[in-house]
Amino acid sequence: MTVIAIADRRPNQTASKAASAVDPCTGCTVGKLSLCDALDAEGRKRFKPMVRGQALEPHQMLFQEGDAAEHVYTVTSGQVSLARSLPDGRRQIVDFAGPGDFLGLSLGLEEPVTHRLSAEALTQSRVCRLPRAAFNRLMQDEPALSRRALEFAARRIRASQEQQLSLGRKTAAERVASFLVDMAERNLARGGNASPLSLPMTRADIADHLGLTLETVSRAFSRLRKLGLIKLEGADRVAIPNLDALSGETAQSA
Repeated sequence: MTVIAIADRRPNQTASKAASAVDPCTGCTVGKLSLCDALDAEGRKRFKPMVRGQALEPHQMLFQEGDAAEHVYTVTSGQVSLARSLPDGRRQIVDFAGPGDFLGLSLGLEEPVTHRLSAEALTQSRVCRLPRAAFNRLMQDEPALSRRALEFAARRIRASQEQQLSLGRKTAAERVASFLVDMAERNLARGGNASPLSLPMTRADIADHLGLTLETVSRAFSRLRKLGLIKLEGADRVAIPNLDALSGETAQSA
């Protein structure tokens, strides 16, 4: 799987070296959102010994583009950015992954398999990781898991199509409004609130995701605020008085 010069980025090492051996299934709060929810009791017995918990500090890399893709991951807490390097040296943030999101699904069939994206923790985060070979075997034996994996892949394709539409057809304010609506709807799907919305990513991260400059993103936030569509509560919190209004005609004319 399966969405850039940023200041204040510390040198990082791939986080797999710091994987925790603690049972990640104990106290897991994202089971209903994740792939493993498709498993029956017998499937879970097979799954549990294969998975390991892994903690990430802010700005720590989970994996780098081009690394050998030896594992697949589910985000259990925090936020992770997914980015790809462009030929001119810039990066494009493809997506922001949160609790329940699965990473490493759309890796292709070529051997050796390598990561096509880089994954970086934006906040203190946790993932559970599973060896890719074991995951492939489990999918062969568990049709429900395969179907759930296809659902995740289809969701990622739809998100990619929406991003392409946003980059090609929408104004800067529309792009930012669509981004905020998407983040709010993801929170709702996870059982959280649409507002206030916590944005752990920087404005520069958002710019690299939306194909805009930092200055343009800042102006778009100000524009939406002046229209009463959002309220800024610091650098990382946005209140959305009316989600329908933000996603509707008012935002489209911003």
